[in-house]
Amino acid sequence: MALGDLMAASRYSQSSAAVSNHLEEVSANGNHVEEDGVRTVYSSNIVNNSNAQDLSETASSSYAFTATSMAYLPQTVVLCELRHDGFESYIPSCPLDSGLVSKWKPRDRVLVALESCLCNPFAMAPQKAIETIWKTLAKQYERWQPKAQYKPSLDPTIEEVKKLCTTCRKYAKSERVLFHYNGHGVPKPTLSGEIWLYNKSYTQYIPLKASDLDSWLQTPSIYVFDCSAAGLIVSAFIELQDYSTSSSGSSTRDCILLAACEAHETLPQSVEFPADVFTSCLTTPIKMALRWFCTRSLLHESFDYSLIDKIPGRQTDRKTLLGELNWIFTAVTDTIAWNVLPHDLFQRLFRQDLLVASLFRNYLLAERIMRSANCSPISYPMLPPTHQHHMWDAWDMAAEICLSQLPTLLEDPDSEFQPSPFFTEQLTAFEVWLDHGSEHKKPPEQLPIVLQVLLSQCHRFRALVLLGRFLDMGPWAVDLALSVGIFPYVLKLLQTINPELRQILVFIWTKILALDKVDLVKDSGHIYFIRFLDSVEAYPEQRAMAAFVLAVIVDGYRKGKEDCIEAGLLHACLKHLQGSYSSEAQTEPLFLQWICLCLGKLWEDYVEAQMIGLQADAPAILAPLLSEPQPEVRAAAVFALCTVLDVGFHTSRDGLGDEDCDDDEKIKTEEGIIRSLLTVVSDGSPLVRGEVAVALSRFAFGHNKHLKSVAAAYWKPQSNSVLTSLPSFVVRGSGSGYTTPTHYMSHGSMVPSVAPLLRFGSDSQAIAREGRVSTSSPLATPGIMHGSPLSDDSSQLSDSGALKDCVSNGVVNHARRRALDNALYSECVLAMCTLAKDPSPRVASLGRRVLSIIGIEQVVSKSIKSVARPGESMTASTSLAGLARSSSWFDLNGGLGGHLPLTFRTPPVSPPRPSYMTGMRRVCSLDFRPHLMNSPDSGLADPLLGSAGPSTVSERSFLPQSTIYSWSCGHFSKPLLTAVDDGEDIIARREKREKLALDHIVKCQDTSVTKLHNQIASWDTKFETGTKTALLQPFSPTVIASDENEKIRVWNYEEATLLNSFDNHDYPENRGVSKLCLVNELDENLLLVASNDGNIRIWKDYATKGQQKLVTAFPSIQGQKPGVRSLNAVVDWQQQSGYLFASGEISSVMAWDLDKEQLVSNIPLTSDSSISALAASQVHGGQFAAGFVDGYVRLYDIRTPEMLVSATRPHTQQVERVVGIGFQPGLEPAKIVSASQAGNIQFLDMRSAKNTYLTIDAHRGSLTALAVHRHAPLIASGSAKQLIKVFNLEGDPLGTIRYYPTFMAQKIGSVSCLTFHPYQVLLAAGAADACVSIYADEVSPPR
Repeated sequence: MALGDLMAASRYSQSSAAVSNHLEEVSANGNHVEEDGVRTVYSSNIVNNSNAQDLSETASSSYAFTATSMAYLPQTVVLCELRHDGFESYIPSCPLDSGLVSKWKPRDRVLVALESCLCNPFAMAPQKAIETIWKTLAKQYERWQPKAQYKPSLDPTIEEVKKLCTTCRKYAKSERVLFHYNGHGVPKPTLSGEIWLYNKSYTQYIPLKASDLDSWLQTPSIYVFDCSAAGLIVSAFIELQDYSTSSSGSSTRDCILLAACEAHETLPQSVEFPADVFTSCLTTPIKMALRWFCTRSLLHESFDYSLIDKIPGRQTDRKTLLGELNWIFTAVTDTIAWNVLPHDLFQRLFRQDLLVASLFRNYLLAERIMRSANCSPISYPMLPPTHQHHMWDAWDMAAEICLSQLPTLLEDPDSEFQPSPFFTEQLTAFEVWLDHGSEHKKPPEQLPIVLQVLLSQCHRFRALVLLGRFLDMGPWAVDLALSVGIFPYVLKLLQTINPELRQILVFIWTKILALDKVDLVKDSGHIYFIRFLDSVEAYPEQRAMAAFVLAVIVDGYRKGKEDCIEAGLLHACLKHLQGSYSSEAQTEPLFLQWICLCLGKLWEDYVEAQMIGLQADAPAILAPLLSEPQPEVRAAAVFALCTVLDVGFHTSRDGLGDEDCDDDEKIKTEEGIIRSLLTVVSDGSPLVRGEVAVALSRFAFGHNKHLKSVAAAYWKPQSNSVLTSLPSFVVRGSGSGYTTPTHYMSHGSMVPSVAPLLRFGSDSQAIAREGRVSTSSPLATPGIMHGSPLSDDSSQLSDSGALKDCVSNGVVNHARRRALDNALYSECVLAMCTLAKDPSPRVASLGRRVLSIIGIEQVVSKSIKSVARPGESMTASTSLAGLARSSSWFDLNGGLGGHLPLTFRTPPVSPPRPSYMTGMRRVCSLDFRPHLMNSPDSGLADPLLGSAGPSTVSERSFLPQSTIYSWSCGHFSKPLLTAVDDGEDIIARREKREKLALDHIVKCQDTSVTKLHNQIASWDTKFETGTKTALLQPFSPTVIASDENEKIRVWNYEEATLLNSFDNHDYPENRGVSKLCLVNELDENLLLVASNDGNIRIWKDYATKGQQKLVTAFPSIQGQKPGVRSLNAVVDWQQQSGYLFASGEISSVMAWDLDKEQLVSNIPLTSDSSISALAASQVHGGQFAAGFVDGYVRLYDIRTPEMLVSATRPHTQQVERVVGIGFQPGLEPAKIVSASQAGNIQFLDMRSAKNTYLTIDAHRGSLTALAVHRHAPLIASGSAKQLIKVFNLEGDPLGTIRYYPTFMAQKIGSVSCLTFHPYQVLLAAGAADACVSIYADEVSPPR
């Protein structure tokens, strides 16, 4: 439970529940102000009686003050999730790319051992002595590797050795052969490394070359040479190895050597050691280690050495004394080796097979013992000295503790053995390292001991929890654990039924599989995780880990899919999804996300699983998840639905034959899936829209011919309206005379309906005139470009809203493909066009690739530099791209005199108006050639391609690939157990900014500005089209400006230096910035750029040259009013609620939650007039005011059921358009300032019957901009007559800034934008002459 509790603490520590509570608090505070009429807590008497420096003390002593500070300083932070960090530049990867597990995974080996024993002691008859020696040696080796076969060669001749070596290699095949040479009683090896054998008559010694022995035994092999001057033999083998490498260029030899001493050394002759001390250390290490220890410890006088031979127990039984000693010895030697050797060498010698590992563990002991006798064992590969490693001290202590119990255990067999505290102490040391260690410090040396502890039930749980904490530190920790050899241990633990271990085992496997893919099916490991999905006591995050493990198991592995289906994985996942709708406990987003991803990987390329899913009504279960608040869940649901769609492989998509093999249920299911996906084409998250593009590419490939036909019909020249090319639509005109091939889709709705969008009539009788595309073509309609083609809430619903369920292709098709409803194909084509113009470059690239599948590609054209003088608008001649179709296509659809060019570069109508399909053209061939899909330039189809021929399975790799699975895997490779707390520097920065902001707020509210015309900075932005919008940074002397071409420039006005300059996007059409806003201004703020077409792009690191990164982008406006040429989007950002409000030439206001990246409210307008100005309250979450073209001002609050709070029409002059609106400073929720183009400024109290209580005639028919200070009682207005006026809230003029054509005077052009500093009395003004000026009062503001 320790791990589960730790995970729960991490889960709750990252909760964002404080946001909603905060909003309620602010709302309650606002209502209090409204009822009691209290003006503000920041009243003059408070300021007069206290210093600004004492502001924090005042705040802590007053609840009202605290609530007010929270209202002024919102705590909401958005767009800081993992998905916002590098989405555009994300390179897909998945766990199987690393290969870590396969790198460290042990190999199964069966060893064949050969002993060559040439010893002749005098204690017994020579022949019997030799037999006794080899039997004892074989028995000792069997203890380490009982499965190996052992064959002796006693006093052999060269021929016998050759025969035995070749025989062993024959039976061993590619396995390792052990050759043990016991050379006591024979001459030393020769200087060339030859060993001595008998001749046939046993009359003399014959030398055997190392090369001959190596040629007989071959590789892989391991040699043990226990004789004096054994280093000579090792040198001979090394020379042989070097010669082989130099002659062949690379060596494939796998030869391991262990030798008792160096070339100039003789084996010890002391009675303290046995004659074959090296062999004894290798084969009976515990007895040798204890004997050697006793002679050098305090026990040497009192301890009976003969008791060592009587140690009770078995080496394999860890509950006995002998087993405990062997267990500790293994842990100590493994730890020494792992900490001293390179990890790849450790893996080769200590983890690849049991006998080699045992020999090298014992070799470390031999080095320790024999060096005390001035003898140095050597090996190949050579190991560094380990005889003085400090872990030998830990072994000595453990040995002493165990030996102290030996007499008692031998005297009383019933006495209980007390385990050594060795492992407990080592686990404590490991835990201490976890508390203070990191990737940049020395790795924990106790890691191999933790691995050994997993073998003990009494220590297992603690060891697993500590191991889980270690693995959570990052991929480097997982790599270290795998290098130690964790894999077979945790694999074996999957067979346990101990419920206490389930959660931590799932966590450990999650960490391993986040880096590499492992086949757990052959060990039935998948059943363990399927059962864990139904674990009641597990947290949803832990069950999400189990779903992740199962997704990795089935990813691209047919056997894994089959076994998981048989084990009931699919129905288990669907059961959890169904349960999530009714049970709060099941709605953890991460769990839902991975259930969807697991289902998607199970269905991917597996027809049988798809059929089972369809029978279980899986698409209907997944569809509601498309409206979940978390973008990751929505994207995962899209991925799951995408994998059910048949991509047309193994089918004939040419429609040949008359057989009808499709099932109506499959047809309806596929149509339902597509309709579900179309509802999220304009989702607020590019992560979701990218997955929709991938899904549509699969659908487009499966229905290639039909979609191409529909796309071609859009552009087919006719004498009447293009609507005749959409036979499934029943067009009904409305009062405005518009119709559409698209449909309306309300938020969260699954039922489409047709609404008017395209104008038809006498002005569109000629489809193409003078090389221009007809404006009646739905693909040339400007309305389709802006936002989604799937919504228009201002129009009358058509009778064809309920599209017929015509016969179509099912999800799985093994016969010919039959068409769905043409209306659905039309909707899909328009959705693809929407994605191709997506504000996210990554999504737009995917959308263009989808269009290329159905034969539409983008015309690649270079940007044409404008030659117009500054201040002049771009003319129609600077159109960058047009529509292009092949000549053969035009020949087929002739009748226009043959005068149509291949590429249209003249605007479709005059005056210029944007075309949705600008830059798109038809591909000559209607067949798809997928080999160009991965080309570096967005993978568009070649316009001159011929027929691609029949499709093959290999075409799959050329379709756009989903990234949500590989992207989601990255979550589990990051720390999960520790709460991601803000760093101390981040918290300190936030506190510093809050205090600074509160200090300035107090000063602003108490300010008595008399004039505001002190120009402290002037900046020539060098914008060719003049400055369109400007914005002042709150905590740095920085101003941000943009122009009509959406060039963003950032300038430090104190140092007069340009910090950065970049383009908001590279689309050539529909340019213009509507608004600049700062998101998270008290933290690491982001720059929100709203374009005139309603597209929102949010940037980070925008003030650093060349380092700007796109955080997210989405179309904020959906459903254009009929007949309009431009959306003229108006937006505003509200940090308090995390909402973005957007409107324009549409019949609603769209409220987007940037935390959810989702449209949360579509507020219908009560009039036909459009919104021309929009302002969100910065202290009352959910409240905003809108100014309309007809002069109306309306106040909205999305927290109320009616949404519309009040409405008035203060501007009634001839020119009534509201050009500026803003909330008055303070906490009063209904006091508004509104300005019309006629030049009058109205002060409104929307609560009173007489809304207008003050009017200022600021300008006469030329007002262009209005700014209201957030906290100071100041407003400013600008006009086209090069004039800026500043007023207080009582209407008193505080200053006028005019254009004076004198050398020293201030110079401004036609005022295009005004903005106040949020916390200081600073005004920035942008002019049409590309100049941005900053003004202050008489006293320069503090820096």
